[in-house]
Amino acid sequence: MNPTPFRAATFDCYGTLIDWDGGLGAFLYDLALRNGDERLEPGRVFRERWEAIQFELIRGEYRAYREILAESLRRWVVERGYDWETADGEALVRSMQSWQPFPDTRPALQQAKEAGLRLMIVSNTDRDILEHTLRQLEVPFDMVVTAEDCRAYKPALKPFEQALARIGEPPETILHVAFGFKYDIGPAGSLGFRTAWVNRHVEAPRGDAHPDHVWRALWGLAELVGGRGPTGPS
Repeated sequence: MNPTPFRAATFDCYGTLIDWDGGLGAFLYDLALRNGDERLEPGRVFRERWEAIQFELIRGEYRAYREILAESLRRWVVERGYDWETADGEALVRSMQSWQPFPDTRPALQQAKEAGLRLMIVSNTDRDILEHTLRQLEVPFDMVVTAEDCRAYKPALKPFEQALARIGEPPETILHVAFGFKYDIGPAGSLGFRTAWVNRHVEAPRGDAHPDHVWRALWGLAELVGGRGPTGPS
Protein backbone atom coordinates (compact mmCIF):
# COMPACT_ATOMS: atom_id res chain seq x y z
CA MET A 1 0.00 0.00 0.00
CA ASN A 2 1.29 3.47 -0.89
CA PRO A 3 2.12 5.19 2.46
CA THR A 4 2.18 8.69 0.87
CA PRO A 5 -0.75 10.86 -0.25
CA PHE A 6 0.67 10.71 -3.79
CA ARG A 7 -0.44 8.36 -6.53
CA ALA A 8 2.12 9.41 -9.10
CA ALA A 9 5.42 11.25 -9.41
CA THR A 10 6.47 13.21 -12.47
CA PHE A 11 10.08 14.13 -13.13
CA ASP A 12 12.10 16.65 -15.00
CA CYS A 13 14.81 14.45 -16.49
CA TYR A 14 18.02 16.34 -17.24
CA GLY A 15 19.56 17.82 -14.12
CA THR A 16 17.13 15.91 -11.89
CA LEU A 17 17.75 12.29 -12.88
CA ILE A 18 20.64 12.71 -15.33
CA ASP A 19 23.86 14.65 -14.68
CA TRP A 20 23.10 17.48 -17.10
CA ASP A 21 25.48 19.98 -15.51
CA GLY A 22 28.46 17.64 -15.63
CA GLY A 23 27.75 16.37 -19.14
CA LEU A 24 27.13 19.77 -20.70
CA GLY A 25 29.91 21.54 -18.79
CA ALA A 26 32.43 18.90 -19.88
CA PHE A 27 31.28 19.08 -23.51
CA LEU A 28 31.62 22.88 -23.67
CA TYR A 29 34.97 22.89 -21.87
CA ASP A 30 36.33 20.30 -24.30
CA LEU A 31 35.07 22.38 -27.22
CA ALA A 32 36.88 25.43 -25.82
CA LEU A 33 40.07 23.40 -25.47
CA ARG A 34 39.83 22.16 -29.06
CA ASN A 35 39.48 25.77 -30.21
CA GLY A 36 42.63 26.81 -28.34
CA ASP A 37 40.70 29.25 -26.14
CA GLU A 38 43.09 30.99 -23.73
CA ARG A 39 40.17 32.48 -21.75
CA LEU A 40 39.24 29.17 -20.18
CA GLU A 41 36.63 29.33 -17.43
CA PRO A 42 35.06 26.53 -15.39
CA GLY A 43 32.62 24.35 -17.30
CA ARG A 44 29.87 25.70 -15.03
CA VAL A 45 30.38 29.22 -16.40
CA PHE A 46 30.28 27.98 -19.99
CA ARG A 47 27.11 26.00 -19.24
CA GLU A 48 25.29 28.89 -17.58
CA ARG A 49 25.86 31.15 -20.59
CA TRP A 50 24.77 28.42 -23.00
CA GLU A 51 21.62 27.78 -20.96
CA ALA A 52 20.70 31.48 -21.05
CA ILE A 53 20.88 31.33 -24.84
CA GLN A 54 18.82 28.14 -24.90
CA PHE A 55 16.14 29.63 -22.64
CA GLU A 56 15.60 32.46 -25.13
CA LEU A 57 15.21 29.96 -27.97
CA ILE A 58 12.68 27.69 -26.27
CA ARG A 59 10.45 30.68 -25.50
CA GLY A 60 10.12 31.29 -29.24
CA GLU A 61 8.34 29.33 -31.95
CA TYR A 62 8.52 25.57 -31.44
CA ARG A 63 11.21 23.59 -33.19
CA ALA A 64 12.73 20.18 -32.51
CA TYR A 65 15.04 20.03 -29.52
CA ARG A 66 18.00 18.78 -31.56
CA GLU A 67 17.64 22.03 -33.54
CA ILE A 68 17.50 24.02 -30.29
CA LEU A 69 20.67 22.27 -29.11
CA ALA A 70 22.50 23.02 -32.35
CA GLU A 71 21.36 26.64 -32.64
CA SER A 72 22.11 27.49 -29.01
CA LEU A 73 25.55 25.92 -29.40
CA ARG A 74 26.14 27.82 -32.64
CA ARG A 75 25.31 31.14 -30.95
CA TRP A 76 27.55 30.27 -28.00
CA VAL A 77 30.41 29.33 -30.36
CA VAL A 78 30.06 32.55 -32.37
CA GLU A 79 29.91 34.59 -29.16
CA ARG A 80 33.18 32.97 -28.05
CA GLY A 81 34.79 33.75 -31.42
CA TYR A 82 35.20 30.14 -32.55
CA ASP A 83 34.55 28.79 -36.02
CA TRP A 84 31.17 27.06 -36.21
CA GLU A 85 31.10 23.45 -37.39
CA THR A 86 27.75 21.75 -37.99
CA ALA A 87 29.33 18.54 -36.72
CA ASP A 88 29.64 20.11 -33.25
CA GLY A 89 25.85 20.42 -33.01
CA GLU A 90 25.46 16.78 -33.98
CA ALA A 91 28.14 15.83 -31.44
CA LEU A 92 26.22 17.60 -28.66
CA VAL A 93 23.11 15.54 -29.42
CA ARG A 94 25.15 12.31 -29.30
CA SER A 95 26.82 13.42 -26.08
CA MET A 96 23.48 14.15 -24.41
CA GLN A 97 22.21 10.68 -25.31
CA SER A 98 25.05 9.12 -23.31
CA TRP A 99 24.95 11.27 -20.13
CA GLN A 100 24.63 9.20 -16.98
CA PRO A 101 22.21 9.17 -14.03
CA PHE A 102 23.25 10.54 -10.65
CA PRO A 103 24.19 7.76 -8.18
CA ASP A 104 20.99 8.35 -6.18
CA THR A 105 18.65 8.22 -9.20
CA ARG A 106 18.08 4.51 -9.70
CA PRO A 107 17.67 3.46 -6.06
CA ALA A 108 15.32 6.37 -5.31
CA LEU A 109 13.18 5.64 -8.37
CA GLN A 110 13.07 1.95 -7.54
CA GLN A 111 11.88 2.69 -4.01
CA ALA A 112 9.20 5.03 -5.35
CA LYS A 113 8.02 2.37 -7.79
CA GLU A 114 8.00 -0.31 -5.09
CA ALA A 115 5.88 2.03 -2.93
CA GLY A 116 3.22 1.99 -5.65
CA LEU A 117 3.83 5.35 -7.33
CA ARG A 118 3.32 5.64 -11.06
CA LEU A 119 6.38 7.29 -12.60
CA MET A 120 6.36 9.74 -15.50
CA ILE A 121 8.97 11.92 -17.20
CA VAL A 122 8.02 15.42 -18.41
CA SER A 123 11.01 16.61 -20.41
CA ASN A 124 12.08 19.42 -22.73
CA THR A 125 13.49 17.12 -25.39
CA ASP A 126 12.76 14.96 -28.43
CA ARG A 127 11.49 11.41 -28.14
CA ASP A 128 14.50 9.84 -29.86
CA ILE A 129 16.96 11.61 -27.55
CA LEU A 130 15.01 10.57 -24.47
CA GLU A 131 14.86 6.94 -25.64
CA HIS A 132 18.65 6.73 -25.27
CA THR A 133 18.45 8.34 -21.84
CA LEU A 134 15.86 5.81 -20.70
CA ARG A 135 18.40 3.09 -21.48
CA GLN A 136 20.86 4.84 -19.16
CA LEU A 137 18.26 5.08 -16.38
CA GLU A 138 17.37 1.37 -16.46
CA VAL A 139 14.16 2.01 -14.49
CA PRO A 140 10.83 1.52 -16.32
CA PHE A 141 8.60 4.59 -16.46
CA ASP A 142 4.85 4.29 -16.84
CA MET A 143 4.58 7.29 -19.14
CA VAL A 144 6.69 9.91 -20.89
CA VAL A 145 5.74 13.38 -22.14
CA THR A 146 8.25 15.32 -24.22
CA ALA A 147 8.28 18.77 -25.75
CA GLU A 148 7.98 17.01 -29.11
CA ASP A 149 4.64 15.50 -28.02
CA CYS A 150 3.28 18.91 -26.99
CA ARG A 151 5.14 21.11 -29.46
CA ALA A 152 5.90 23.31 -26.47
CA TYR A 153 8.71 23.64 -23.93
CA LYS A 154 8.50 24.13 -20.20
CA PRO A 155 7.93 26.60 -18.53
CA ALA A 156 4.87 26.66 -20.82
CA LEU A 157 1.93 24.90 -19.15
CA LYS A 158 1.17 22.59 -22.08
CA PRO A 159 3.59 19.77 -21.09
CA PHE A 160 2.16 19.70 -17.56
CA GLU A 161 -1.41 19.80 -18.86
CA GLN A 162 -0.70 16.85 -21.12
CA ALA A 163 0.88 15.00 -18.19
CA LEU A 164 -2.27 15.56 -16.11
CA ALA A 165 -4.51 14.37 -18.93
CA ARG A 166 -2.49 11.20 -19.41
CA ILE A 167 -2.15 10.32 -15.72
CA GLY A 168 -5.84 10.92 -15.07
CA GLU A 169 -5.34 11.75 -11.39
CA PRO A 170 -6.12 14.95 -9.43
CA PRO A 171 -3.06 17.25 -9.50
CA GLU A 172 -2.81 17.35 -5.71
CA THR A 173 -2.09 13.59 -5.74
CA ILE A 174 0.90 14.07 -8.09
CA LEU A 175 4.37 15.10 -6.96
CA HIS A 176 6.47 16.87 -9.58
CA VAL A 177 10.19 16.47 -8.88
CA ALA A 178 12.53 18.86 -10.64
CA PHE A 179 15.93 20.52 -10.72
CA GLY A 180 14.87 23.28 -13.12
CA PHE A 181 13.32 25.86 -10.79
CA LYS A 182 12.19 28.36 -13.42
CA TYR A 183 11.23 25.64 -15.89
CA ASP A 184 9.23 23.42 -13.54
CA ILE A 185 8.39 24.46 -9.99
CA GLY A 186 6.21 27.48 -10.70
CA PRO A 187 4.30 26.07 -13.70
CA ALA A 188 3.63 22.70 -12.04
CA GLY A 189 2.54 24.36 -8.80
CA SER A 190 0.17 26.69 -10.66
CA LEU A 191 -1.75 23.65 -11.92
CA GLY A 192 -2.03 22.15 -8.46
CA PHE A 193 0.84 19.65 -8.51
CA ARG A 194 2.75 19.21 -5.27
CA THR A 195 6.38 20.03 -6.02
CA ALA A 196 9.85 18.99 -4.87
CA TRP A 197 12.88 21.04 -5.89
CA VAL A 198 16.06 18.98 -6.18
CA ASN A 199 18.58 21.69 -5.30
CA ARG A 200 21.80 19.72 -5.75
CA HIS A 201 24.05 22.79 -5.76
CA VAL A 202 22.39 24.74 -2.91
CA GLU A 203 21.36 27.57 -5.20
CA ALA A 204 19.01 30.45 -4.46
CA PRO A 205 15.50 30.03 -5.91
CA ARG A 206 15.17 31.59 -9.36
CA GLY A 207 11.64 32.87 -8.99
CA ASP A 208 8.82 33.37 -6.51
CA ALA A 209 7.47 29.80 -6.48
CA HIS A 210 7.36 27.89 -3.21
CA PRO A 211 8.08 24.16 -3.54
CA ASP A 212 6.52 21.81 -1.02
CA HIS A 213 9.87 20.03 -0.55
CA VAL A 214 13.48 21.01 -1.10
CA TRP A 215 16.02 18.18 -1.36
CA ARG A 216 19.74 18.01 -2.00
CA ALA A 217 19.27 14.71 -3.84
CA LEU A 218 16.63 12.11 -4.67
CA TRP A 219 17.15 10.44 -1.30
CA GLY A 220 14.43 12.87 -0.23
CA LEU A 221 12.01 11.04 -2.50
CA ALA A 222 13.06 7.67 -1.08
CA GLU A 223 12.42 8.92 2.45
CA LEU A 224 9.07 10.45 1.47
CA VAL A 225 7.71 7.17 0.13
CA GLY A 226 8.72 5.32 3.28
CA GLY A 227 12.11 3.90 2.39
CA ARG A 228 15.52 4.83 3.66
CA GLY A 229 18.15 5.51 1.07
CA PRO A 230 21.89 5.27 1.73
CA THR A 231 23.36 8.07 3.81
CA GLY A 232 23.27 11.28 1.84
CA PRO A 233 21.94 14.84 1.98
CA SER A 234 18.22 15.34 1.48
